[in-house]
Amino acid sequence: MIITKTPFRMSFFGGGTDMEDYFKENKGAVLSTTFDKYCYVNVRHLPRFFDYSTELSYSKTERVTSVDDIQHPAIRNAMKQLDMHEIRLTYEADLPARSGLGTSSSFAVGMLNAFYALKGKYADKKKLADEAIYLERVLCNESGGWQDQIAAAYGGLNRINFDADGYEVLPIVISPERKRELNNNLMMFFTGFTRFSSDVQKANNATKQDKSKQLREMYELVGTAEEILTDKYSDLDEFGRMLDHTWKLKRQTGKAVSTDGIDALYEKGIKAGALGGKLLGAGGGGFLLFYVKPENRKAMFEAFKDLLYIPFEFENGGTRVIHYTPEDYVPVEEVQL
Repeated sequence: MIITKTPFRMSFFGGGTDMEDYFKENKGAVLSTTFDKYCYVNVRHLPRFFDYSTELSYSKTERVTSVDDIQHPAIRNAMKQLDMHEIRLTYEADLPARSGLGTSSSFAVGMLNAFYALKGKYADKKKLADEAIYLERVLCNESGGWQDQIAAAYGGLNRINFDADGYEVLPIVISPERKRELNNNLMMFFTGFTRFSSDVQKANNATKQDKSKQLREMYELVGTAEEILTDKYSDLDEFGRMLDHTWKLKRQTGKAVSTDGIDALYEKGIKAGALGGKLLGAGGGGFLLFYVKPENRKAMFEAFKDLLYIPFEFENGGTRVIHYTPEDYVPVEEVQL
């Protein structure tokens, strides 16, 4: 039996520049972090006592005799990708899916990590990120960027650069005290709305508007935000004000990024004292993140008393195997009767 634990991520700056059709022609970069909310994938070989050979439990339960019959596209394609057979897989998570935190990519990374471990093989973070990108973007043909898979695999507070040659992960080096201050100044609330990131991306792309000006500026903001974090003499509150600026830019990149309801919630947060914030993920719903000075936290709690507040702490581990019990597995066609 294998159990993997994979973090979710929050992206601060540069979202959209991690789309392959953009960074192959222009440089892209994101600044993001993972935090202490996780998905867990439990995988073992299914005993041969049943009239089905594979059992899957996520938001629904599937029992099939052929991998081709699996409805979940990521599981079906990942099992084919790594030649997996006769398994029982269960998925659990600390936060809901389709909520802007890269949950589907965290699942993809954690699932691949578990499959390799079940085979008795080690896969490093880059291999897991690369194969999760291939799984979601190529095999499942889902629209989206590359940052979620990379963040889930590597973990931590990073700048991730993208260009025609691929990507590189550069950890943001700051003091523990400054990192804690940033963490403590961020507040996250669940809007209650969920959506498929791929659907939002497709809706935004359908507008056919030229987003290059906004994306170039969003890319430049990554460097400025990194400087604020790494320069101990910089006013950290500028990071919050920049979140407001990048959110306004992002809203210009597609009609599906925000809604009237989301806009009203965001304005409520600003009026309550937040210096800035953004909707996490591709848009349309999920979690609102705000940068709030300590003296304004009480007003924020009052303003959002009807929404669920999600406390969190940054994490640095990325995906990991937290339980490993090797299993002997002999394909059914090789069993000697």
